[in-house]
Amino acid sequence: MLVEIRQKSQITIPKDIVVNLGLNEGDKLDIFEKDGEIRMMPVVVYPKNYINELQDEINVIKNKIKKGEQPVFDNVDALLKCLEED
Repeated sequence: MLVEIRQKSQITIPKDIVVNLGLNEGDKLDIFEKDGEIRMMPVVVYPKNYINELQDEINVIKNKIKKGEQPVFDNVDALLKCLEED
């Protein structure tokens, strides 16, 4: 599909692409150049405090694993079996 660069370097993303990707007004796109191509990729932006909370939870679990306090499963079936036993 051809699009035209407009004033202030703006373009319109064709509607069928927007629909196929499930994009909505306000969604964020990462735009970059690679090998002479302009590429756009939908991204999700999370607040920094949310990322920090997730990192804290990960660190707690890693510490529990080191201490042997957190069960570790080799596969999903083993996890599900353990959950069923509880």
